[in-house]
Amino acid sequence: MASTTTADTHPGGTGLPTRSPLVGWLAVVSVMLGIFSIVTTEILPIGLLTKIGASFTISDGMAGLMMTMPGFLAAVSAPVVTVATARIDRRLMLCVFMLLLAVANFVAAAASDYWLVLVSRVLVGIVIGGFWSIGACLAERLVPAESAGRATAVIFSAVPLGSVLGVPAGTFIGDLAGWRMAFVVMGALTVGVLLMLMLFVPPLPPTQTIRLDVLRGMIRSVNTRFALLLTFLVVLAHFGTYTYVTPFLEQVTKASSGMITVFLLIYGAAGIAGNFVGGTIVSRRPRAAFGLAAALIAAATLLLPVLGRWEIGAVALLIVWGVAYGAVPVSSQTWFAKASPGSPEAASVLFTASFQATISIGALVGGVIVDGSSPSTVMMLGGITASFMVLAVWAHAYDQAVSEEGGTGEEAEGESPRCAAAAPLADARINAWEGSVRSG
Repeated sequence: MASTTTADTHPGGTGLPTRSPLVGWLAVVSVMLGIFSIVTTEILPIGLLTKIGASFTISDGMAGLMMTMPGFLAAVSAPVVTVATARIDRRLMLCVFMLLLAVANFVAAAASDYWLVLVSRVLVGIVIGGFWSIGACLAERLVPAESAGRATAVIFSAVPLGSVLGVPAGTFIGDLAGWRMAFVVMGALTVGVLLMLMLFVPPLPPTQTIRLDVLRGMIRSVNTRFALLLTFLVVLAHFGTYTYVTPFLEQVTKASSGMITVFLLIYGAAGIAGNFVGGTIVSRRPRAAFGLAAALIAAATLLLPVLGRWEIGAVALLIVWGVAYGAVPVSSQTWFAKASPGSPEAASVLFTASFQATISIGALVGGVIVDGSSPSTVMMLGGITASFMVLAVWAHAYDQAVSEEGGTGEEAEGESPRCAAAAPLADARINAWEGSVRSG
């Protein structure tokens, strides 16, 4: 095991004196708003892609680097920052990351050249990897143990909420006051979150450390490698296409800016529904949940170039797409947790790093394709990639059924790992959440 643990006296297991329940929940909300700010900032450029590109006279594919940069940096910073800051107070690190996020947003808003926007996105990537790895598993240290499950659910509610509000809100503000104002608003929100963290989160001396050799050992596992393969294929398919959904809706669907905002809001709402549904299914049948999500993404993106020429067809497929992608993070995190049940913290770091790296690759590959062909071609290739992921899940199920010599196949999935990040808003059972907190 890659961690060492100190003694605890706090009801939540922190070694800290007991605090007011209200203050503890305000601390939880502060961390939740921190993750909300991060998620929203990361995906904000998707709805503003064409506006930012026009402002600097660059192509849509070049503008897509705003999604590529944070993912690559987050993939590196997740393990590196977690290891490098293992002995530093967690509260201090959360505040530092929020300060960096505020700076990143204000730099983007004031950027006179596109390279400054990319510098700001580098800072965003560092924040994603660092804050997420630290903040994701703090719930049990902020509230009494009996409330840790509910607190974890609150913290991870930021993921679907950020996904729902981030793109349409940024698009709406961009339509009203320009794309720079969207980053100014996010910067102001981040400063507010920083103040809340300073006021409500108590000192949090580190209780666990993770070594890089544990992560290297996990990668040697066949199960972990399969989790990496599934995550790579489905996230590549999604972000290689969704990053350029605004150009598609503008050029193919011929939707107005106002309608695009509505479409993206509907997509986000469908994502929340998918998070609930996916979390419920994955707790019993993780393989089926992951495969079904990929199949729906494949269907939606393959049909968009055909049915997406009409607004009714586009919005219907965006609903299917949103529901499907809502189940992807929960399914991916579940596979990683199952692959390494003895090292949940390390599994969370590896999940974050691989997920973010693939976001970058997807945005980069999609940008090259959209510049060389069209948004419709991007959608078609994304659908084909998602189909490969479905085949990989089917092959894994077949292999497990054979290896079990007549087993049902579902038995191979075993009991669902209790992982906080695996079910942000999906599973209301408190015992599942309490067992999940340690996985980050």
